[in-house]
Amino acid sequence: MKTIRLLYPDYVSGGLETYYFGANLMAHILPENENQPLIKVNILPPTGAEKEITDGIYGKDEVVSGIVDAMGKIEGEQPDKIITIGGNCMVSQAPFDYLHGKYGNLGLIWIDAHPDVSTVKDGYPNAHAMVLGSLLGHGDAALSSLMKSEAFSPKDILYIGLQNLHDYQQQFLDDMGVGYKIQTEEFVTNQEISAFAGRFDHVLVHFDIDVLDERFFHSTYFANPELVGDGSGGGKMTLEKLSGILQTIQDCSDIVGFTIAEYLPFEAERLRKMFSNIHILTE
Repeated sequence: MKTIRLLYPDYVSGGLETYYFGANLMAHILPENENQPLIKVNILPPTGAEKEITDGIYGKDEVVSGIVDAMGKIEGEQPDKIITIGGNCMVSQAPFDYLHGKYGNLGLIWIDAHPDVSTVKDGYPNAHAMVLGSLLGHGDAALSSLMKSEAFSPKDILYIGLQNLHDYQQQFLDDMGVGYKIQTEEFVTNQEISAFAGRFDHVLVHFDIDVLDERFFHSTYFANPELVGDGSGGGKMTLEKLSGILQTIQDCSDIVGFTIAEYLPFEAERLRKMFSNIHILTE
């Protein structure tokens, strides 16, 4: 069995340069494993320049280019399992599409405060909010048309940590027939997770850092009061609860794809910028 780590520091799809730094830092945080080669998606480093909104998508050409490069890197490696190190949530499209084609009977566990099913007509141009809609085959054509495998079925999805929805997100999920539970008061149970995983030969896990409560974990979008996104709120989960959920998933299923997305280490990034002005470190 071949497992790769796909370093995919896409920041354009989230409209925030810290995603690039966060992905590269996360690659060092993960436990070392010499049996898992690190494959890097070609994402040009941030320059501070604003991107254009084209056909309702911010930085559309760069977003598409990143997906295409990720697809090519994955096809070249032909892995059995993929650990994707993002970057923002868009990084799940290419590896999950590939793994769906490889395994077929595949459940998708989406650990996220948000549903990620926005479309360009909803007025929010950052593509990271569109990725699951794309995997379901109902995203923007520029994204969904890149997929080589069939779309995921609504019954293939389990949301964990989902918070209150915008009306257009609820409408999309209801129209598609995606089952979901708003988890502002309590999360899905271990029994629900086990029952879902038991329907599939393998599962994919998408973990968005913003499912964590920003009061207790500060390297998340909602810990930065200057950011407003699309008006959604942050997650309610503690790291301890997340650890238990991941252990439950691991105990009852075969995980073949695991994405870590939206790690935003704002404090570490500020330190890095400060140190960049110290001559002894740069001369």
